[in-house]
Amino acid sequence: MILKLKPACKNYLWGGHRLVEEYGVDYDGEILAEAWELSCHPDGPSIIANGDYAGKTLREYLDAEGLEVLGTHCRRFREFPILAKFIDAKDNLSVQVHPSNAYALKNEGQYGKTEMWYVLDAEPGAFLYYGFKNEIDKEEFKKRIEENNLLEVLNAVPVKKGDVLFIESGTLHAIGKGILVAEIQQNSNVTYRIYDYGRIGADGKRRDLHIEKALAVTNRVPIVSSGENYPHVADCDYFTVDKINLDGRLTYRTQGNVGEESFLSILILDGEGTISNKGEKLFYKKGDSFFLPANSGDWQIEGTCDALITTIREKANPMRVGVNIGSSEIQLGIVNDQNKILAAKTYSTNPKRTAKEIIEETAENILKLLAEKNIPLEQCVGVGVGVPGTIDRRQGKVVYSNNLRWEDVSLVKQLGEVIPCPVRIANDADCAALGEAVAGAGKNFSDVVMFTLGNGVGGGIILHGEVFEGGIMGGSEVGHQVIRVNGRLCTCGRKGCLEAYISVPALLKSAAQVAGREMTLDEIFELAKAEDVAMTEVVEQYILMLGQGMVNIVNMFRPQLILLGGAMSVYAKNFIEPLNDILQDDCFGGQFAPIPKIAIAELGKEAGLIGAASL
Repeated sequence: MILKLKPACKNYLWGGHRLVEEYGVDYDGEILAEAWELSCHPDGPSIIANGDYAGKTLREYLDAEGLEVLGTHCRRFREFPILAKFIDAKDNLSVQVHPSNAYALKNEGQYGKTEMWYVLDAEPGAFLYYGFKNEIDKEEFKKRIEENNLLEVLNAVPVKKGDVLFIESGTLHAIGKGILVAEIQQNSNVTYRIYDYGRIGADGKRRDLHIEKALAVTNRVPIVSSGENYPHVADCDYFTVDKINLDGRLTYRTQGNVGEESFLSILILDGEGTISNKGEKLFYKKGDSFFLPANSGDWQIEGTCDALITTIREKANPMRVGVNIGSSEIQLGIVNDQNKILAAKTYSTNPKRTAKEIIEETAENILKLLAEKNIPLEQCVGVGVGVPGTIDRRQGKVVYSNNLRWEDVSLVKQLGEVIPCPVRIANDADCAALGEAVAGAGKNFSDVVMFTLGNGVGGGIILHGEVFEGGIMGGSEVGHQVIRVNGRLCTCGRKGCLEAYISVPALLKSAAQVAGREMTLDEIFELAKAEDVAMTEVVEQYILMLGQGMVNIVNMFRPQLILLGGAMSVYAKNFIEPLNDILQDDCFGGQFAPIPKIAIAELGKEAGLIGAASL
């Protein structure tokens, strides 16, 4: 489906009327400074002009269709990633600067802004400001703002039609009068005004300056163009912009394909013709804007055309953060795209504190760890958190965690108020299973079940490479399947759960009852190895119960691999052969159906961090 968009219009005092006269923007005011052609920003969303969603905002369309229409490369963004606009500068714009993501989220509650300008037209002698002529220190910068002579040290750049400037966050800039621009930018409306020619706003007062914030974020070194965007018009982690030119004679047609990776934005700078996709054909003219969702397939443009094509590419050298919140300690790890932990930190949980206090400290430590390793916040594409208990992944909440004494905690929302990237959450056992599946003993399998054998019995089910959640919140609880009706009392309150028989406390209790004294795990398995009759029977019963729990899971999910992790994994090599026999004898289909391989988890505590980072 091709969405044709109607822009949100802005009547800033420096604007003209060319966007109405030359670009066909439907607007009846005297001044039209900017037309936000592709926007999900609450300050001015685009409106859909055709199809089933005609009259709806682009934001409403995304809410209805889901963020999948943005593509897999956009998963790292919390919001719609870009904003595309036309700008008509009849008069000089203020000298301004945009903050980075980290500064803007901390101080403004939204993303910072990196942008690019494509000059559509420029009057003779027109110029814009782009950084400084020479490096200046912070004191001189402040003094020149206060003494109103800042323009003397700015880099004035003459421009003509077709020129392109890339403005990273922190770059001082200003569009000069007589210039018409197409701008592609991050989805943000944060601007710090530094110099404004003494202009008076609509309220009759001089417009506010944002001097202290500008001093904090401005790069005071001259900008040197690297030419790294070639062959693109502009290319960065936030957007990739290419240009189409059809003269209608030698070149009359162009085509492409919209895959699952990214949506496609088409901004028509000039010309007229048709755009088609999957049998749908729309006419276009100068000033039009179109949106094709991810996975739209083949598209084609015919006619005369100058257009900017914007997509989102895969982030270069992405980093992720994995967090494992336990009742006694919290682990943090920075994980690269090869699932290697580059840096880690462990500190005490102190469960007597409130959830809010623990989450705030977690956010601070994430930022500190990134800073200590000189990893820019912009390189972090996501934070994943593993938490014990019942998790509502869709709502980003810890519904209930007995270990932490948390109830109805909006972890994703609270952590996301500080961390400027998507935050995901899952049960800690699911995270451990996912970690082993992507980087450990299960990395060559798509369907993996992990039993985490410790003080309790946790586990995770990975199907087709993803954590199995089921249709309702909570995920899988492999330790709370009943294997003996009216059996031992479990910590969950039911009787006969698998956990009541194969957790570490359960095994120690069984051994103590037989031996008449407290025993350690090492003693139990050493005596069983030495063929002590009592301990051999205790271990055999343990394996039998574990085997029955495995059979139940195999009959339901038919995994390719079962992993044994947790404290008991140290001894698990003694289990594998008898467990294989149990699966062979008791799984549905018997000798006629394949049984999964059994292996020992490899990653230890790293599994939870890598799995959380992979959410």
